[in-house]
Formats: sequence, C-alpha cells, structure tokens
Amino acid sequence: MGSDRVHAAGALVWRVVGRRLEVLLIHRPRYDDWSWPKGKLDSAMESLPMCAVREVQEETGIPVVLGLPLPTVNYRLASGQQKVCHYWAATPADVDGVDVPALNAREKIKPAPKHEVDEARWVEARKARKMLTRADDVEPLGALIDLWDDGLLRTWTLIVVRHGRARKRSAWPGGEETRPLTPVGQVQARALVPVLAAYGVHEVISSPWLRCRATMTPYSDACDTAVMSAPQLTEAAVKDRPAGARSLVSDLLGSPREATVVCTHRPVLPFVLEAVRARSPHRVSKRLPQVNPYLRTGEMLVVHMARREQRRARVVAVETYRPPS
Repeated sequence: MGSDRVHAAGALVWRVVGRRLEVLLIHRPRYDDWSWPKGKLDSAMESLPMCAVREVQEETGIPVVLGLPLPTVNYRLASGQQKVCHYWAATPADVDGVDVPALNAREKIKPAPKHEVDEARWVEARKARKMLTRADDVEPLGALIDLWDDGLLRTWTLIVVRHGRARKRSAWPGGEETRPLTPVGQVQARALVPVLAAYGVHEVISSPWLRCRATMTPYSDACDTAVMSAPQLTEAAVKDRPAGARSLVSDLLGSPREATVVCTHRPVLPFVLEAVRARSPHRVSKRLPQVNPYLRTGEMLVVHMARREQRRARVVAVETYRPPS
C-alpha cells in the first residue's frame, strides 16, 4: 500500500425484515452526512477485514461477520492523496449463538464518540440510495442490491490457509509430521487470528502434522474451539490418494455451513484448488491462484459460496490475504 493512497475499510451491514432488504447507515454530525460505517487502518499491523469489523462496531455498536467483498470507493482527499475504501457485505453477529467463538477471539472494541457518529439507522435498501450523501457510496449499494435480487447475497465461507513458515526439511532431524514452525511462522499464526475472527470462523480443520496444527492453535485457543484433524490433508496422504483432499473440500463447499477454515500444505493446494475451481464460474476461476506455490506461508484464500434454490452451490467470490506479521 503506497503512501500516495489512504486505505480504509467498512461494511454494508444488511438484514431482512419481512421481505424487505435493509442496510445500516450512519450519520456524522461533523459533516452532516449519511454514509457507510468505515475508517482508516488502526495501524500497519491491522488487516483490512479486521479494520472493517472494528469500524462497524465502533460506529454502530453492532458486531458483524463479513461476507462478500463489494466494490471499492475511491476519491481524492484535500491533501491530494487518493482514499480507497474497501467494503464487504456483512451481517450482525449472532452474539448468543454460533458466532460467539469468533467474537471471543476479537479484541474489545470501544464505541465511537457521539461527536463522530450520532446515529445509526436501518433503512430500506432502495431508500438508502437517496439518503447517501456521497454519490460514490451508491456503487457498493448497487452491487449489494444486485446480489440480493439474484439470490446470491446469503453466503457461507470456507478459508484455506497454508501453514506458517516452518523449519527447513534439511535442518530438521525428526519426521515430516513433527517439523515445527519457525519464530516467523509463529508470528504468522498469531496474525491470522483477527482475520479469521472477522469472517466469523466457527469450525477449524487441519492436517494433523505439527506445522499446520500450530498455525491453527492461536485461533482455536482464542475462541476455545477444538482443531479437527483431517489426515487426507497431509502431504503423504495426497501423494497416495489426491482424491481424498479434493473430496473433503468439495463436501465443505457443497452445502451451507458455518464459516470454516482448513489448514494444509503447499503440495496439497493444487488438489484443494481443483475442488474450488470445479464450483467456480469463469470470472471467479480467473482470480484463483494459478501457479506454484499458490499461497505463500501464512496466506489465506477466502472462498465465498452461495446457492440458489434447487441449484448446485457455486463460488461467487474469492479473496486472498497474507496478514501483516
């Protein structure tokens, strides 16, 4: 991210009341405007997804879980810098149920002072077009309404993570299944926690080999969730039977479920990506990692799934992140 650009993140929080799609707007008294909850990164160590959920909760008081990415909004600041606002569709978190583990993994968030935001209001989505002060803010709203009209706004999320940096094979006297993370890999593992929490990850699945389980341990500890072992995700298993990894991922993608993360190894990623690509339209398939190593150590692929009635589940969007570490 260059110094000539200022990056911010936020979300279009939505809900359905009766048959009406509603979105959450904020009023800022300093500017006397109606806009989306958003704000600048808190530090160089904060990721865009975590910034989005933090800003929404600060400005509206509502903890949210991220869904699909929406179009960014760009405009020029008085300083001459370009401001880039990254947006997601988001839903209010289930604070008494399934989202509790992810909420427990987040740091405490303080509300914004009243002189910054004095009202958060639920508004019917098409009425919100007229209330928004900035014309540019209509772009992500238009995309949100299109997704709703197409039956693709309700999604579920699968995140694929390549384990953090591990000791070199040549420098480790033990077996492959016990090769540990390096100190850098441990930092990468901790950096994953707020990003996984932003997407409301509820289920944690990992190769049983140490470097994968250790990558998932900081998140599982933070949200008090067990790490489930999937032997078919090891390097040895995929060498003998690659269909096992493909089948597991295809099953995870195939029907609505709580947000899930899968941690595996570089040699397994081509078979994981085959399962993702098999459910992806061409426009999405082009955005998937194409060449080795597919994901860098500690990097994640966020896969957003949707299914219209009586139709096969398909990938509607993908994102990649390597959290700052």
